[in-house]
Amino acid sequence: MHYQITVRHGSQRQRYHTYVVEAEGAANALTEAARQMPPEISSETDLVELRVAVEPDTRSYLGEGEEEAV
Repeated sequence: MHYQITVRHGSQRQRYHTYVVEAEGAANALTEAARQMPPEISSETDLVELRVAVEPDTRSYLGEGEEEAV
């Protein structure tokens, strides 16, 4: 399964780094996320968010598939 990882980092100004990892289960995804985190931001990271990544081919968009109101 693919997971989207968002890392908040920065001591004076907060910034975000987002990347995708592939793993079986959330615990393994967090371990993989730690391995792939750029070393230059790891010491300033204060929040890590993990979400199941949406597959682009199955994603629906606002208004898509809706019938026009009369």
